[in-house]
Amino acid sequence: MTQLKAQATYDDFARLDIRIGKVVEVQPFPRTRNPSYKVGVDVGADRTMWSSAQITNYEPEALVGSLVVCVCNLGPKNIAGFTSELLILGAKNADGKVIVLGPRSEVAVGEPIF
Repeated sequence: MTQLKAQATYDDFARLDIRIGKVVEVQPFPRTRNPSYKVGVDVGADRTMWSSAQITNYEPEALVGSLVVCVCNLGPKNIAGFTSELLILGAKNADGKVIVLGPRSEVAVGEPIF
């Protein structure tokens, strides 16, 4: 079990734009060190953002159309020549596979997390 991180303030949390997104496209991304996909996510506000995501334990067809929790304002990050614009949230299971976080019921695309 990992240790808890240092205390953060509510203002730290409030600055993050965490919202529900819908996966609209998944492309292979063979240039990365660790197996990854390029994932297009509709985050509302008439915008699709892209992420480099190490979620290759899922088939691309299983991801497309799924709702995910993502952080939209961490700033762009260059990963193997690709600009990753958002972070899709997940957690590793006992087998070390990343399980993508998403709502348990239907939620509108772009809905903020609070």
